[in-house]
Amino acid sequence: MRSTFLLAGLAALALLAGAGETAFAREAPVPPRKAAKAVKLAAMKPSAVRVQSRAARPNRSIAPAKGSNPPTISRQDFEKARAEHRSAILAQKARLPSRPLPGERGFTGVPPPGETRFVGNEMVFHVAPNVSRETVDNAARKLGLSAVESHNVGLTGGTLYHLRIPPGRQVADAVRALEAEKIGTAQPNYVFRAQQDSTLAARSKASDGTQYAVNKLHLAEAHRIAMGTNVLVAVIDSEVDSKHPDLAGAVIDEFDAVGRPDQPHAHGTGMTGAIVAHRQLKGVAPAARIVAVHAFSPDAGESAQATTSHILAGLEWAIKKGARVINMSFAGPYDPMLALAMKKAHDKGIVLVAAAGNAGPKSPPLYPAADPNVIAVTATDQNDRIFAGANQGPYIAVAAPGVDILEPAPNAGYQVTTGTSVAAAHVSGVAALMIERNPALDPDSVHEILTASAKPLAGKGHDDRYGWGLVDPARALSDVETHLAFGPRPNKPAPSRAGQMSSR
Repeated sequence: MRSTFLLAGLAALALLAGAGETAFAREAPVPPRKAAKAVKLAAMKPSAVRVQSRAARPNRSIAPAKGSNPPTISRQDFEKARAEHRSAILAQKARLPSRPLPGERGFTGVPPPGETRFVGNEMVFHVAPNVSRETVDNAARKLGLSAVESHNVGLTGGTLYHLRIPPGRQVADAVRALEAEKIGTAQPNYVFRAQQDSTLAARSKASDGTQYAVNKLHLAEAHRIAMGTNVLVAVIDSEVDSKHPDLAGAVIDEFDAVGRPDQPHAHGTGMTGAIVAHRQLKGVAPAARIVAVHAFSPDAGESAQATTSHILAGLEWAIKKGARVINMSFAGPYDPMLALAMKKAHDKGIVLVAAAGNAGPKSPPLYPAADPNVIAVTATDQNDRIFAGANQGPYIAVAAPGVDILEPAPNAGYQVTTGTSVAAAHVSGVAALMIERNPALDPDSVHEILTASAKPLAGKGHDDRYGWGLVDPARALSDVETHLAFGPRPNKPAPSRAGQMSSR
């Protein structure tokens, strides 16, 4: 009996179809073509299968579509299946590295031995609101440090100072000395890099000139239900060419966290296109609205990079703008202040999506993807094979197309890109579709639905290469309908903040 209910519940969680604006009650219909896969009961035709609790009342079922008699699942079995999947997610997350956050017992911002992914003569220092600028200046002067800039960070409830370290002094020593002052949290200014195969970005068109991801993700089917209309998605990346024809009107605001002008860059433009392209190409959520954060800057011909201070400033701005989804197509070391900010963002209801990383299957976990508050995305090719350069591990949530992806490029051009970066952008688009359909979804529900509805690529359950499988927008939207069926319908979404693009 337990296995029967579990199978029925999980199938319904992944496959239940929506009922439009019908008043939802206790039960939701399963499409007849999925019934045979959902439940196997001896001596019964799939179309006659009906799963319901003893307390379920037939007269409270949803009326089936004309000409059909779909099976139903009760609230009790739906909740049971949901609880089973949540337990599996928790078991997966229990395998993630665990570290104390700033302010918790045992925390230190001193970089681990061997860690070098930070700016060699800089650090960041966070203090609570009751710590004055004079106190910080006195401590910095005492230690030979100088302030470059500072800004308030509402997410973490204080002020973040960007400090310069004098020549000849090690970052770890400076962090340790400032920690001893006991007035705030000190750490290196870590460096993160965009997760894209730069050798492929220069190619001007795909081998067959088409977007295979459109069919792979069944976007035509998904877009009959939602297109991400007016959902705000923040893209923390390099400079975006917002004037590109495929992005026209989609980028409604921009923020410069770098502090210096950059030319439009292939990475930021491509990631934005994966989400909202709507002319020659088709993005996953073509009616979403983008708030673009210029946090990454090209460095000596390498992939675009950003630091802790840039990313935190971008996160703060994006959340104030009302972003519901934040795309982070970059990866790097564990960053305590960024981890704290992402926890706060998650608690505010922001869906965080990140690239798993392109350092290969033997790489240690990369962040922010390996953070428990983030949906980590790996990349697959046209044949659902894993991208050879993708990171692997228990933190991988889902896979998405990420090999030979055709996307916009600066100056009205087009490019082919490969990497977990563009895979993450695809999933950010799926999250926007889901939130349009149900604005009340919280980050945990989005994670749960994405993973429960994914197409398994390596057997049942979670796999360290593919996560829970290939993301499926149409099935995810079907699951959103199921959540609507078994809960109160959300309030109408607030009016969009979309307006004229602001000057930076």
